[in-house]
Amino acid sequence: MEEEKEAIKSASEEVSCQFKTLINSEDVDSVNQLQHLILGRLQDSNAVLSHFNDYSERCFADVSGDFSRNTRLLKSIKSDLDHIFTKLRSAKGKLLATYPDAFPDGSKTSIVDQRPDLELPLQ
Repeated sequence: MEEEKEAIKSASEEVSCQFKTLINSEDVDSVNQLQHLILGRLQDSNAVLSHFNDYSERCFADVSGDFSRNTRLLKSIKSDLDHIFTKLRSAKGKLLATYPDAFPDGSKTSIVDQRPDLELPLQ
């Protein structure tokens, strides 16, 4: 059994030596240096991205309250304006019904709301 282990060990060493002759050690060193250079650059990039993510998170925390407050304000303004325009259309309709000559001929056509719909996404 011991002789068999020795034979396997010597065969392994011979195969290892044969593989070493197939590989140029300068090429291996060059590849190793390039890998270390790439690793360093990736670590630097990772650090920069981590700092940027932290900065972005702080900025978002700073503005998120203002953003949600302004969003609520804009929705309230839109609701108020919709109510005002509805009242104006109703009043204009009543005026037209009561006084048909109150508005010039161009305004007697159907009243079309030409305001943009603010709830649709921009194109």
